[in-house]
Amino acid sequence: MLSQYCMDVLDLRSDTVTRPTPGMRKAMADAEVGDDVYGEDPTVNRLQESVAAMLGKECALWVPTGTMANQIAVGALVSQGDEIVCERGSHIVNYEGAAAPALWGAQTLVIDGTRGIFDAEALRAVLRRSEDVHAPLQKAVAVENTHNRGGGAVWPIATLRAVSQVAREAGLALHLDGARLWNAHVASGVALSEYAACADTVSVALSKGLGAPAGSLVATTRARLPLLRRLRKRLGGGMRQVGILAAAGLYALDHHLRRLEEDHRCAKALAEGVQGIRGLRCATPETNLLFVDVDLPMGAIAFAAACKAEGVLCNAEGGKARVRLVTHLDVPLARAGEAIARLKRAATR
Repeated sequence: MLSQYCMDVLDLRSDTVTRPTPGMRKAMADAEVGDDVYGEDPTVNRLQESVAAMLGKECALWVPTGTMANQIAVGALVSQGDEIVCERGSHIVNYEGAAAPALWGAQTLVIDGTRGIFDAEALRAVLRRSEDVHAPLQKAVAVENTHNRGGGAVWPIATLRAVSQVAREAGLALHLDGARLWNAHVASGVALSEYAACADTVSVALSKGLGAPAGSLVATTRARLPLLRRLRKRLGGGMRQVGILAAAGLYALDHHLRRLEEDHRCAKALAEGVQGIRGLRCATPETNLLFVDVDLPMGAIAFAAACKAEGVLCNAEGGKARVRLVTHLDVPLARAGEAIARLKRAATR
């Protein structure tokens, strides 16, 4: 039960908890639709063309979820018995139910980065010789920008280019898990197409910071598109009059992309406030993800429960020693002070 102080709940568990705005709902209701499995949904087609153009790729394919976007990209780049190099904390390794080995028979080789980011030398150090029959064939590298477990860290474009160059010199494809690439773009000023130019496949999500109810896309070459469509169908992602959801994505790109800057300012405001609460520590975030180390007798799990009692929802993570706060369009910057006050009360319960 919420305490007497709380009139409503500030849900900071994830930027996926947003609800469609009135304008987005109207766009969805008014969407022109068709059968997307036949390629006949005009709204989906318009969204795919728009995202492909933004990323500087030849084409893009809509899928219902971010995990499916990553996995059809991985499935297009590796085969059974192959290996894909990933950072240890990556979404592909930790949050997709072991999909790479379960679906494609490919193993992941994890390497350590700093806040989820590794450099060209770290990649070069784990490259295998293709003639070594004892080792799996390495086929791809995956990077995540922004990096979730890295606290919303943004890949420096020079680092990403260097990693991409090493991968290509070794004959490896590169997949960019860009679920929050929009945040990286807004925070860094680097064009979406510059990030995407480093990769063979790029996934982007519409249901995180942009606030759409569902949907991700994979951008790549036209030559790879038929295989992506086949893998999407295999995983049950071939949908019909999906223009209703695609319209939400188009609306989000038109109205919610630039406002991500407010989410970043809100996260920084929360960090500044948290740094003044005894028993809590955090670094200044680059984007909209804030990881707070909990050094309280109650521990992170009990602290998250205390936050809930004060009307702030957050997730205990990282060995139960920290909590994650994620800012988004349903918690405006104007309410940051209120959130900080509630967190302080939770820390002293």
